[in-house]
Amino acid sequence: QVQLVESGGGLVQAGGSLRLSCAASGIIFSIKSMGWYRQAPGKQRDLVASITPGGSASYADSVKGRFTISRGNAENTVNLQMNILKPEDTAVYYCYVSRTYTTYWGQGTQVTVSS
Repeated sequence: QVQLVESGGGLVQAGGSLRLSCAASGIIFSIKSMGWYRQAPGKQRDLVASITPGGSASYADSVKGRFTISRGNAENTVNLQMNILKPEDTAVYYCYVSRTYTTYWGQGTQVTVSS
């Protein structure tokens, strides 16, 4: 059974930083990408950042230059370093692992940025 465990959310003032981590366990193979989505209240879930097994990263325009995604030292882990946080970054952040026909999701971690 695949399980994704996230950590690192919390409350921070605008301009501050947070680091999210996600560890995926279970039998995972043929991964296409890992990364993070976020969902603010009343809004759809949007892709924030993703990274391929080869290390190719992509970002939403709204976070480019402020967020950095990276693969962790342990297998099937991914981190999201979030700098210069803004109130509009407030959301529940979900880790995901994507395979050809299946996507696995974490339980979500709350990030709140106060102005």
